Amino acid sequence: MPHIDLPQLPGMAGLLAGYPDTAGALNSLAETLLRGPSPLTPAQRENIAAHVSRGNECTFCAETHGAVARHLAGPGGADEQTELMAALLALAGKVRISGREVSGDDVERARAAGADDRMVHDTVLIAAAFSMFNRYVDGLGTLTPKEPAHYERHAGFLAANGYLRPPG
Repeated sequence: MPHIDLPQLPGMAGLLAGYPDTAGALNSLAETLLRGPSPLTPAQRENIAAHVSRGNECTFCAETHGAVARHLAGPGGADEQTELMAALLALAGKVRISGREVSGDDVERARAAGADDRMVHDTVLIAAAFSMFNRYVDGLGTLTPKEPAHYERHAGFLAANGYLRPPG
């Protein structure tokens, strides 16, 4: 049961529908981070979002973005299985705890695995933003579906359409 009066929609959807004055900015941020220009693929960025969300124990965000990453990566999920992704996920995991946890060695590990400055930047920003999104979703006790099919359906839509919603 949500802590405040919200539409009967799960997770972020309930918050965005209940508070449309913040929805545009939050959707725009998600679209920029997960679909905007970046040397990281959308699947890689969704995987970073899911990793941070799992670490924060935000079931709605972890399940949603994990499913979107799988949709975007396609069969085999090659984007998730590289040394580069392992280094970026380790970096994101430290940001999730605190930005001050990140060391020069963490960044050097990412660089040694093939990351450039933009990849490091994007990873840190996605991790920081998703920590905020996770706290927003869980801090207001939003509805969290238990059925995996819900996340797969929602992920299919997000993979195909992104995060911006048409006006109206």
